[in-house]
Amino acid sequence: MKSRYSKIIIILGIAVAIGVFFAFDLGRFLTLDYLKGRQQDFQAFYAGHRAVALGTYFVVYVAVTALSLPGAAVMTLAGGALFGFFPALIVVSFASSLGATLAFLVSRFLLRDWVQTRFRDRLKAINSGVEKDGAFYLFTLRLVPIFPFFVINLVLGLTPMRTRTFYWVSQVGMLAGTAVYVNAGTQLGQIESLSGILSPALLLSFALLGVFPLLARKGVDMMQKRHTLKDFPKPKKFDYNVVVLGAGSAGLVAAYIAAAVKAKVALIEKHKMGGDCLNTGCVPSKALIRSAKMLAYGRRAQEFGFKNTETTFDFAEVMQRVQRVIKKVEPHDSVARYSALGVECLLGEARITSPYTVEVNGRTLTTRSIIVASGASPFVPPIPGLGQIDYLTSDNLWSLRELPGRMVVLGGGPIGCEMTQAFARLGAQVTQVEMIPQLMGREDPDVAEFVRARFEAEGVRVLTNHAAKEVLVEGENKILVCERDGERVEVPFDAILVAVGRKPHTKGFGLEELGVSLHQRGTIAVDEFLRTNFPNIFCAGDVAGPYQFTHTAGHQAWYAAVNALFGGLKKFKVDYRVIPWCTFTDPEVARVGLNETEARQQDIPHEVVRFDLADLDRAIAEEEDHGWVKVLTPPGKDRILGVTIVGPHAGDLLAEFVLAMKHGLGLNKILGTIHAYPTLAEAGKMAAGEWKKAHVPEKLLGWVEKYHAWRRG
Repeated sequence: MKSRYSKIIIILGIAVAIGVFFAFDLGRFLTLDYLKGRQQDFQAFYAGHRAVALGTYFVVYVAVTALSLPGAAVMTLAGGALFGFFPALIVVSFASSLGATLAFLVSRFLLRDWVQTRFRDRLKAINSGVEKDGAFYLFTLRLVPIFPFFVINLVLGLTPMRTRTFYWVSQVGMLAGTAVYVNAGTQLGQIESLSGILSPALLLSFALLGVFPLLARKGVDMMQKRHTLKDFPKPKKFDYNVVVLGAGSAGLVAAYIAAAVKAKVALIEKHKMGGDCLNTGCVPSKALIRSAKMLAYGRRAQEFGFKNTETTFDFAEVMQRVQRVIKKVEPHDSVARYSALGVECLLGEARITSPYTVEVNGRTLTTRSIIVASGASPFVPPIPGLGQIDYLTSDNLWSLRELPGRMVVLGGGPIGCEMTQAFARLGAQVTQVEMIPQLMGREDPDVAEFVRARFEAEGVRVLTNHAAKEVLVEGENKILVCERDGERVEVPFDAILVAVGRKPHTKGFGLEELGVSLHQRGTIAVDEFLRTNFPNIFCAGDVAGPYQFTHTAGHQAWYAAVNALFGGLKKFKVDYRVIPWCTFTDPEVARVGLNETEARQQDIPHEVVRFDLADLDRAIAEEEDHGWVKVLTPPGKDRILGVTIVGPHAGDLLAEFVLAMKHGLGLNKILGTIHAYPTLAEAGKMAAGEWKKAHVPEKLLGWVEKYHAWRRG
């Protein structure tokens, strides 16, 4: 009860003090104009009563900082102007630290017990971090404040940090910044005329004010790096500038860039050069899709003026063609090519043993930086009974040499949709199972319905809103048991393809032992420069997220490589502003930026313009007059917020819009660009034309009509 009354008294006291400050506009006394206008009076008083002046200034400064009132920065400048550099530096340094500590203690007394009790579970990690490294992080915040000082004072009062630690770290951490401000104040105090504004000393002081945060941040980066790496002995000499783990899309690009700028780089791959994209992903899937599309064209013979066509094929030969395509692309990602570029390629299982060392094949490689590009693998959900059968994933699908009679594709994402259509066209009876209400969950409903209708027209059984519950094996029969709205649905099959997503490779090569942080979604946690919690270990590609596309892996790899090699001089933030993607069904679905669903969910004002390919001459000539181009713009403006294209070669057609969004070009620029006729690329210009028609200046056209009438007499 006594503590409760004490808290009430403190709260009332603080409220009264703050109320008086604002009610009587005491802030006007803490402005540069007021202090400069009374400078001579203050200096005269200081000359005759030094101790009283310094003591009063000290008490007021402590009160301002303790109550988190505005004006501390101005008071610091004023102290330099009135008292000179060293007296002001000493007084401000101790007053600011004492005031901050008082605010810290008040926050602790009033709120810490309540906050810690109410949010105990959520604060466990924060409390642990403060107990372990709180002093270091407080020091960096004091040196380069990410948050205002008063916020730091109040928030840290809620943590287990010791008062003594808070005080001395604040004292030391704020000293450099205090010195810069006090020095600027001394120069301001010497201005007696307008010409004084141009004095070299004043200009230098303000230049220091501007540069100090940059220098401090640089210093903080160096201290953080040293703090993180303090437990790991740094080699006196390094074998490599960078070691790259994984020779998939991200790893290959990172190694290529490092070699191109003459760095010494080692590239370690435990399986096959080229990674998933070449061996089990993009290349084989597109080869299979192309073969299946040729069969589909044959079945559409009458559309092209033929009575009929017959195509006989052997599924094994189709799959062998897929392997031929892989072999043809393989030299692009080969050891021979990268060795010729200057990359040392090592085949073996790597293990990171410290931020500076990687072990492979019995060797220990020392390196200044490491880039983890270990990729991802198919995620297999824990469905009871699935482990009893030889299920397929995008990894082992390519070993098939017999076409399954009845095939289940589990998943309605890009991989699931592409393989559903391809195997259906090759003659399998395909059932696609998706647990959410639509295929292609990231696309607009009209897109999903269009693709679904195409699949069903080609003989696919599409089961959305069906959750896979169990796999039953009854003799030679295999059954997938699903649930839909509480109803049991059985789907017999001969083969099942699991395509429900991918999980990043983060285990088995030293990250856990080293303590590299993971994101809650399972990827390696990286900052805007693609650094992990170890400043010289970088990450790119599927293992980093947030996008699992080959082209984003290569995009990230550039930033990871450049920051790993030149981050000490200049770091680059990875740019995710314009990320395109495409699902290679027939028709293709390609997108960049926002779609309608996302714009509505994010409450972003927008307009939609749509051009149907049914009106495009080239599409009509090729019997591909289906699909559309849909563009989102801000109301009344031609700036592109997002584009969705459904149709033949949608991925290729999207490039024009990706370029426009990247460089800030609007639909008027696209409309004013000559496109060859007749091409599918004209669809972009036609969509821009639709936007223009919807924004015709009717009033102006009315005046133009009158002008033409006048000209005719």
